[in-house]
Amino acid sequence: MQIKNRLTLLFTLLVAAVLSAFALMIYFSSAKIRKDEYFKRLKQQATMKANLLFDSKIEPDVLQLIYKKTPTFLFQEEVAIYDTAFHLLYHDAVDIDKVKETRPMIDSIVALKELQFYQGKMQVEGFLYTHNEKHYAITAAAIDEYGYTKLRSLRNTLIVTFFIAIAITFFVGRFLARQSLRPVSAIVDKVKKITATNLDLRLDEGNRKDEMAALAITFNETLNRLESSFDAQKHFVSNISHELRTPLTAMLAELQLTAMKERSVTEYQQTNKHLITDVQKLIRLSNSLLDFAKANYDQTEIAFKELRLDEVLLDARNEVLHNQPQHKISITFDKEIENDDFISVQGNEYLLKTAFINLMENGCKFSGDGQSSVSISYTPELLLLRFADNGIGIPEEDIGNIFTPFYRGKNKAFVGGSGIGLALVRRIIELHHGSINVSSEVGKGTVFTIELRHVV
Repeated sequence: MQIKNRLTLLFTLLVAAVLSAFALMIYFSSAKIRKDEYFKRLKQQATMKANLLFDSKIEPDVLQLIYKKTPTFLFQEEVAIYDTAFHLLYHDAVDIDKVKETRPMIDSIVALKELQFYQGKMQVEGFLYTHNEKHYAITAAAIDEYGYTKLRSLRNTLIVTFFIAIAITFFVGRFLARQSLRPVSAIVDKVKKITATNLDLRLDEGNRKDEMAALAITFNETLNRLESSFDAQKHFVSNISHELRTPLTAMLAELQLTAMKERSVTEYQQTNKHLITDVQKLIRLSNSLLDFAKANYDQTEIAFKELRLDEVLLDARNEVLHNQPQHKISITFDKEIENDDFISVQGNEYLLKTAFINLMENGCKFSGDGQSSVSISYTPELLLLRFADNGIGIPEEDIGNIFTPFYRGKNKAFVGGSGIGLALVRRIIELHHGSINVSSEVGKGTVFTIELRHVV
């Protein structure tokens, strides 16, 4: 069932329940008022007739004649007067005798002083009447035809009004539900038009205050993230294709030239060297891409444990020197370590070592003497690492882009690379809830500063 139909149904049922309770309360209240008022009327009519009989000394025959000559005497109040010994003193119509009084009934009236009850639809009022210090039991009975007619009219009016009100409520509720959910329908229609080829489309955010606006804003924010992710993915794939095509094209050209005619042993050896260099580039690029993919996993899927960063730095230094023996890397402590926790973090050893290797290799590659230095310090909350070199530096216009995947600055002519390393470093540091900053001066060197929360 659609939401608008469910809302309409619930609204109609709620109004129906309220109207039903209201109508029943009116009907039963009116019925009680009618009953009480008619018992009161019966008592008044019987008292008036007793006064005429005892005070005005009107003959019983005259009162009976008046009663019988009334056009609606069959529906009039029938009055009977007894003394306390159950002797009949007066009766409007003995031959009809609607109540058919009995001795126990009269005794009950005398004992209780007033008695009210029904005989079918006929109401009977019995009460004790006192005149000249003598007590009499009087009964008055009749069917309240006028009252019942009004009550039936009220009941019919309430029923008709109830169904008319429910019908109106249903259509009004349906209209209001449609109006309320119209923004949702508009959102659905707009979302259907959004595909991978037009992620730039956005939903109308309306007044930016109500729930529909909040939904549109949230969805637009999601689209912003998706669009950024798609653009980054397309850019990433495009750059990968370019980076892979370059060494593959070079390898293909070398092989084609070599295959065109027979070569000397020296020429074949030279070709093999070129091929080996290109294959090494592909391997480094593949490893960088693999590391970058690992660093972009969901953080919940990466294993973290307590690590001493000085040990991770030493492992990274040893691996760099193993692969590039000509490099020189020094690691120093700016102050004495008072507690192992000050140089310990919650992290992933493989990823942190990968980040440190990239920074050390960069420092050595871009330094004329192949040297890089790492210093370790700490504050009460943070562990500080500084990776410094005295190399060619980074131009100011490139500083803002060095962490962008595949970006190569003006210094790319100085040394080769894929442009993934620094982007990978920043992603790894972000996974560890840290920060990385860079300061550089052309011709004097570059310093990368990493801040990580240590174990406390």
